Amino acid sequence: MAYVQKLFNDNFLEYASYVIKERAIPHLDDGLKPVQRRILHSLIEMDDGKFHKVANVVGHSMKYHPHGDASIYEALVNLGQKDLFIDKQGNFGNIFTGDEAAAGRYIECRLLPLAKEILFNAEITEYVESYDGRNREPVVFPAKLPVVLLQGIEGIAVGMATKILPHNVGEVVRAVMACLRGEPFELFPDFPTAGLMDASLYADGMGSVMVRAKLDTSDEKRIVIRELPYGTTTASLIDSIENAAKKGKLKIAGLSDFTTDKVEIEIKLPRGVYTHEIVEALYAFTDCQINISTNLLVIRDNLPVQMTVTQVIEHHARNLVDILKRELELEQRKLTDKLHLRTLERIFIEERIYKAIEDKKTQEDVHQAVLDGFIPFKKELIRAITEDDLKHLLEIPIRRISLYDINKNRQEVEAINARLKEIKHHLAHLTEYALGFLEDVLKKPIAQAPRLTKPTSFKKLAAKDVMIRDKKLRYDKATGYLGWGVAGGDVQMEVSELDRVLLLQKDLHYSVIRVPEKKFVGKAVLGVYDADKDELEKVVFSVLYKDLDSGSIYLKRFRIEGYILDKDYEILPERAQFLKITTKDNVSVHLDYKQKPLLRVLEETFPVNKYLVKGVKALGVRLTTKETNGAKFVRTGASPEDDPAGEV
Repeated sequence: MAYVQKLFNDNFLEYASYVIKERAIPHLDDGLKPVQRRILHSLIEMDDGKFHKVANVVGHSMKYHPHGDASIYEALVNLGQKDLFIDKQGNFGNIFTGDEAAAGRYIECRLLPLAKEILFNAEITEYVESYDGRNREPVVFPAKLPVVLLQGIEGIAVGMATKILPHNVGEVVRAVMACLRGEPFELFPDFPTAGLMDASLYADGMGSVMVRAKLDTSDEKRIVIRELPYGTTTASLIDSIENAAKKGKLKIAGLSDFTTDKVEIEIKLPRGVYTHEIVEALYAFTDCQINISTNLLVIRDNLPVQMTVTQVIEHHARNLVDILKRELELEQRKLTDKLHLRTLERIFIEERIYKAIEDKKTQEDVHQAVLDGFIPFKKELIRAITEDDLKHLLEIPIRRISLYDINKNRQEVEAINARLKEIKHHLAHLTEYALGFLEDVLKKPIAQAPRLTKPTSFKKLAAKDVMIRDKKLRYDKATGYLGWGVAGGDVQMEVSELDRVLLLQKDLHYSVIRVPEKKFVGKAVLGVYDADKDELEKVVFSVLYKDLDSGSIYLKRFRIEGYILDKDYEILPERAQFLKITTKDNVSVHLDYKQKPLLRVLEETFPVNKYLVKGVKALGVRLTTKETNGAKFVRTGASPEDDPAGEV
């Protein structure tokens, strides 16, 4: 049994690690999940400038991805909808309506120039064997921009998940530039569905944002939704509005969807209802406003790590400098090798070294003759002559030797030297070179695209504040029924169906319930109160009770600050007799003592405001231990006979 348990634990850990690293969580360096990376790798291998059938791309990607074509197709469509790396042709679905893309055999795609520029460089990319060992795939692309912030991404792994929101390309590029300059920067999400956004709780990518639909309220009898909150579609938004209307949370007369390439959902209002009356209800009760929690979880150094947006930008600023340095050094080596070969060719042809090999019989003698011919010109060489150099010289065709142009060679050498000088300067000023690269990116149309989502600040909406209070809550003492559907009795307050009320019973226990249509609560209800926290905090209960064991009179003052719905709470301790209760402020307790020998004071008054307001579980303050004829509340300063305060 222990062996089976160990086997299970080991296998589960391996599975969890695989899902986290190889399926669900993006890599920090290129911002891609493995399936996305394999799709882009396939596209660069297939790239010929023309469109490719998505089905063909999916088939090619299966050489690298071991999880079947469905996941590849879905990931490819998702990448295409982001309009960042993939150029599309055909129906790739609609992010506004939620309509699905056409089958892979009907749609086509190819790489956009931006992808080739910022993602691919095979000579500085590390490759590993694919899952079946037949091919080689990249471990991670040398991305020059923080793709993880550009496209946004979601993923659910085993025991962890990531949700990274998309950002505006131009703003991200400028943030990297600010980081390279050592200047402060701040980044907020920007969504393809536009809309409004309150990012006050974004917390640098580790908090949440509130997003809203953009409403056209210019007509007082009609509301038109022009932009969607991120994460919704016209279908899901319409469903949420219809459900809210069915539950009576808002009133609408009609709902129409005219969305094509632009969002247009029309809400018609019934007679007597106007635009300004239901706008806040739309935000409170429908998907016109949603809260999006973020979790910037990525793979870094082969481990899942939570990061902030600032940390991602700082990492990519350093990464960009490192990638550009490696590219420059690679180009420098190539140009140096090319310059070396051009120098060898010039000397080999101009000095007729090739003549020395005419009478040589063996390959060794030929090589030695060439090497000997270069001895007088050793100072002109950039490095020592290798076997590859000799092979290159000996393979020069006779026709090229006879047509050799010394001026053309000199011009090419000058161009190479000029570029080598530029590279040397760039390597000495890498930060300035990186800033220049980013300046070029900013000139591209995708980086000049304006922000779609408008940052703003939203007033916090409570459902109870925007619910239409059009129902009269009645309590009928004769029948014991409470509710907005009760015909008789006294009106307690105006309510909505979302409100809660506190019921205070004559035996001094209380409970909080949802506003009922019609509910039997008994004939002994002392009072009905709004159970909203802010309203309850305004109410101070003052209770007079008698301790049955000692006969002492107590005053208990308290607020009800918390409750569990539909739970009964006792106000008085055990062995206590309830006397009076009030919620009025300017009152006093009047005690009338029984006449006894030596008792000079027969009545006494205690202003309740002199006593502290405590919690509902407190015992209260003992006012007297004397026997009394009666205890009651009176208005402070008034005669007990003329002006009693009365009960609740």
